[in-house]
Amino acid sequence: MSFSQLPLSDSSNEGPREGLVIRSQAGYLTVRTDNGDVQARLRGRLRRGRAEGDLVAVGDRVRVAIHDDGTGSIEEVLPRKTVFSRQLSGVGYDYQQIILANPDLALLVFACTEPNPSLRMLDRFLVVTERARITAVIVVNKVDLMPLEQVDNLFGMYRAIGYDVIYASAVTGQGIEALRECMRGKLSTLAGPSGVGKSSLLNKVMPGLNLQVGEVSEGVGRGKGRHTTQVRQLYPLEGGGYVADVPGLRTLALWDIQDEELDAYFVEIAPLVPECQFNDCSHSHEPGCAVRKAAESGRIDPRRYASYLRLRFGDPQEDDEL
Repeated sequence: MSFSQLPLSDSSNEGPREGLVIRSQAGYLTVRTDNGDVQARLRGRLRRGRAEGDLVAVGDRVRVAIHDDGTGSIEEVLPRKTVFSRQLSGVGYDYQQIILANPDLALLVFACTEPNPSLRMLDRFLVVTERARITAVIVVNKVDLMPLEQVDNLFGMYRAIGYDVIYASAVTGQGIEALRECMRGKLSTLAGPSGVGKSSLLNKVMPGLNLQVGEVSEGVGRGKGRHTTQVRQLYPLEGGGYVADVPGLRTLALWDIQDEELDAYFVEIAPLVPECQFNDCSHSHEPGCAVRKAAESGRIDPRRYASYLRLRFGDPQEDDEL
């Protein structure tokens, strides 16, 4: 008998256990507890009334009651500290879809070449992580294919504005220990275009993980419409921590960010906004714009300023299909 056919009893033979939701598919959840994994569903009383958003998601800490048959019912979802989410339209009201609960770290993986990096895509990813208040680490793969000076010319500006940047090579092993250390004990997720070597890096971080992740993690950032079954899952890492495979994060789109708030999520632009002459300054043409002045003087890297303008006034999705 499959789990989907198992009845959920209202009786439990012990008190609720606390655990971590490590897998979600079609309303069926796997909760990892100190006493083992439990296949569970959300208790009916928690589903009563109109939900304003997903009640439970991968990454949630929950309390689950255990039934006589070994399955469980989730009794309580503990408060979230961070979340990747988006507002869904077309349901008649605002609904918050939780893509991943409680992430500690977003690893933004780009290659320095093969394929050439889209820095505007990276800037867009950084906007999303800043808004979600989730730490971002930029991982630059394939540095064995390019002189370090050229890599620095591309990515050094991100380190200059305060982001951690790891130069890595799945071929030579450069940066693997730094990557392993930053993921240790954390719930991490990856984002980036296809072909940059995400699977290869993960398999170096934890040998054997390819049997679980393989093509799945390498699909991050590819075209829309993949993973129609919407399986979301956490994979454990040696030394503690998990890496998340969650289809909704594959392109880290600017889901619900308004144009006028975009400047708040460029870390070098945000401190200058109060110095602008106009409160509603778009930083594109207005007189007395502190941001434009900083870009002209080199205080803000011209590439980042151009990226801000393109994201605000252009099509933020135009470079998704790489």
